[in-house]
Amino acid sequence: MSAPAAPIQDAQPYVPILMYHEIATPAETKSHLAVSPDQFATQLQYLRDAGYQTLTFTDAAAALAAGRGQLPARSVVLTFDDGYADFHSQALPLLEKFGFTATVFVTTGWMADAGKHAAGTPLGPMMSWTQVREAATAGVEIGAHSHGHPELDQISGSQLRDELTTPKELLEEGIGQPVPSVAYPYGYSNARVRQAVRAAGYQHGSAVANAMARAGGDEFAVPRLTVRATTRPETFERVVRGGQESTIYLKDHALTKGYAMVRRTKAVIGGISRRA
Repeated sequence: MSAPAAPIQDAQPYVPILMYHEIATPAETKSHLAVSPDQFATQLQYLRDAGYQTLTFTDAAAALAAGRGQLPARSVVLTFDDGYADFHSQALPLLEKFGFTATVFVTTGWMADAGKHAAGTPLGPMMSWTQVREAATAGVEIGAHSHGHPELDQISGSQLRDELTTPKELLEEGIGQPVPSVAYPYGYSNARVRQAVRAAGYQHGSAVANAMARAGGDEFAVPRLTVRATTRPETFERVVRGGQESTIYLKDHALTKGYAMVRRTKAVIGGISRRA
């Protein structure tokens, strides 16, 4: 890959917050969101060669909330949703090799040894409590990704509270560290969900949006940028450098607008049904 242009962070603070899911080969998963270990290693190599440093999601969100001039130049955030077992077996060794950190948003009801707390339907092999603790000990930030991975904007108020408070309590007890951030399953949230997140004691919420995270944005809807199997090296470079999201994620943005209209209608109908 060619050397990146001077980062826009020098003029106006923002940070690319990259969203990953599985780190697995096509033979191991059919998910279009999966990134192979070789592909991930190439991306980390580019970041190191280009002089980027990694921040945790919470550190970046707090810096953006503090305002202008708080972010180091060439910062990037690596986040992983759900808590797949391959984060521990594939991603973590590569992160340690390159000297990078990351944030993993864990769906606690999906964990391999969730036991009596099991909820929802895992989409693949997930980390165990031992593996989550080992990741935390290695300096990886652990965040929440709900308990059973529902569409948070489509469930009742009591269910919503449980989906937010349960993972926070389980994770904080399980790793012995605060869990100040949550990522919304599927990226879906609305004002009611974000208010519930604040009430549950979280300091930051992570959406998707496929846009750069900038100072002055909503702390409970911090945007991220999707990295998937089809993300080519030159596209990855453009994503990290920023300023081209409108073209790189053109299809994603169009689909998001359509989904938003459908989801608002479903939420209204669901609210009427629950009150009836």
